[in-house]
Amino acid sequence: MRIVRQALYLEVADRLRAMIDDRTLMPGAWIDEVALAASLGTSRTPLREALKVLAAEGLVRLEPRRGCFVNALTEQDLDDIFPLMALLEGRCAYEAARNATQTDLASLEGLHADLARYAQAGDIDAYYETNYQIHEAIQRLAGNRWLSGVVSDLRKVLRLSRHKSLRLPGRIHESCAEHLSVFSALKAHDSEGAEALMKTHVLRQRGALRMLDAAEQEAVEGANPGTNPGPGTAAPAAHLRLAGQG
Repeated sequence: MRIVRQALYLEVADRLRAMIDDRTLMPGAWIDEVALAASLGTSRTPLREALKVLAAEGLVRLEPRRGCFVNALTEQDLDDIFPLMALLEGRCAYEAARNATQTDLASLEGLHADLARYAQAGDIDAYYETNYQIHEAIQRLAGNRWLSGVVSDLRKVLRLSRHKSLRLPGRIHESCAEHLSVFSALKAHDSEGAEALMKTHVLRQRGALRMLDAAEQEAVEGANPGTNPGPGTAAPAAHLRLAGQG
């Protein structure tokens, strides 16, 4: 009986991660446990256990007397996380370059071909998912379970910002070129080169997010001269303009 309950709350946790990822549960949103349990067809007990799992991962926060909220990453959060991710993912690339076999590289070859195709088509969603698979594959090739555990936890948190950086005009092509450079280093078993290139790739993601936020703020201020809009004001329109450029 205990095993069944554990499997249920873990399944609920997976469902909630997917709902956060696809923005069914938006950043900052209050989670209505009664309504959510009903929509998932479960009781509140496994839902609450699942929320505890997500709270430990940093995806939600539990506030006394207020309930549970989906986390929203602040600029400071991003400034703190991305340099750390650059170090960790750089180390993954370093170890992967030492460990990768020809079979491993052949598998990565297919993923990078898909990545290039999606970049050429401007398919952000498909590009993002393939990009995610590549990062996970490199992480597995590193073969370091301690490193892998830390990277996986931080990567879950960064999915709160999802693929926003790819909306910056030209970023999807830059990102693809960066990945292809990392892959070239992996194929050459150039550990130090792979590490340096991966660090650069991750930090440029942060730079792209910063540029995108600045452009969105400028667009909002241009549409509302003399005002200081609160978080989220006119943001959807700014997103659409940026996504449609280039």
